Amino acid sequence: MALTLLAAVILIGTVGYVEIEHWPWFDAFYVTITTITTIGGGEPTPMTTGGKMWTVAVVAVGFGVFTYTLLRLFTYALEGRLGNVVLERRTRRRVGKMIEHFILCGFGRVGSEIAHLFTKEGVPFVIVDINADSLRRAAAAGFTTVNGDAAEAETLRAAGVERARGLLAAMDGDEANIYVTLSARVLNPNLFIIARANRRDAEAKLRLAGASRIISPYQIGGRRMASLATRPTAVEFVDTVLLANNSELILEDFVIASGSPWIGRPLSALAPDSGGVIVLAIKRSGEMHFRPSLATQFAERDEIVAAGAPEGIRTLDQRLRSGE
Repeated sequence: MALTLLAAVILIGTVGYVEIEHWPWFDAFYVTITTITTIGGGEPTPMTTGGKMWTVAVVAVGFGVFTYTLLRLFTYALEGRLGNVVLERRTRRRVGKMIEHFILCGFGRVGSEIAHLFTKEGVPFVIVDINADSLRRAAAAGFTTVNGDAAEAETLRAAGVERARGLLAAMDGDEANIYVTLSARVLNPNLFIIARANRRDAEAKLRLAGASRIISPYQIGGRRMASLATRPTAVEFVDTVLLANNSELILEDFVIASGSPWIGRPLSALAPDSGGVIVLAIKRSGEMHFRPSLATQFAERDEIVAAGAPEGIRTLDQRLRSGE
């Protein structure tokens, strides 16, 4: 506001000198600046009475506005607000360039674990939180953050919800996760939303709000402990396959996009038995088909679960993208 007011005074002062004294634009601008700052630098030509009266007006208004602007800038710098404004604009530009990213709502115990796993996987994401301490911790870890209430449409738009690949509602309160899920679903009907449920009765509400998947940390923790107790080697194998830095065997999923050249083509053309990738399952219309036949023809929106060496998985991804 202060800078805008100062710019307006400089513009008006310059125009006044051009009209009254008929000076060139640069000379008029130069005299306006030296007048406002009370430096003084001489005039291109002797002033008329009208010019002198205009100078008095420019000094009276301009010096006050100039002083006010300096005080505002000093206050901003002293309180650290200037740095925050610059950082916020830089973050806004960074988020504005993101596409097919994830929006992580909440940087608590669950959210911080998700953020670190995303970082290991090389997955682009932005953190949305309203808690100052959480935002400081996220920024200190080098994560991109957006300050605001994730349930508000403007905050989600600032995080690029229209361009996002998915959203994770990982806040501690079920009510907050429900509101975030509902807001995100309204703004982007095709968004993949994973929501955290702390209580069993929250799952139905999250499903109605539009959550694609619902996760209960306590249920998952209990199931994992039971699985480790009864099948420790099998659980260790799955964990190893899911690790981002595993160099021998990784698990990945792909989607047959709308208009893909692979629609109607058989699985044998994409991943033959002789290849280095095994298609473990194809999910179609919500139903999972394990170890599908090589004659299975792909349909639009099929989801493929494949396992193989990193090089083979990359080759499969390239083939799906290129259609070759």
